[in-house]
Amino acid sequence: MDLQDQLKNLFPNHKLSENSISEVKKTTNSHTQTSPLLCKYEKRKGKPNTIIEGFEKIKKEEIKFIAKSIKQKFSVGGSIKGYSIIIQGNIRDDIMNFLSSMGYKVKRIGG
Repeated sequence: MDLQDQLKNLFPNHKLSENSISEVKKTTNSHTQTSPLLCKYEKRKGKPNTIIEGFEKIKKEEIKFIAKSIKQKFSVGGSIKGYSIIIQGNIRDDIMNFLSSMGYKVKRIGG
């Protein structure tokens, strides 16, 4: 059940205009990706980190939105450095599933 279905259940009498539906589809599928995102595991200062790299042709605002949604969904800390997202902890599999559900191709790097 996606967000649109949940909103329809909460507000059955509300009608969405066609313009707003097309804007939502444009924002969620606006990325054009030629190579997969690289999701790798590293230890920095003895603590595990998950690093997501390979964002190309994406604005900083979109990367910030992706990082924020990952941090909120998995209740972890993290930051953005350049065009990569650094997440605290080793949750590669969960992040890979989440990003693939968003429409990104993801490749696992390392053990």
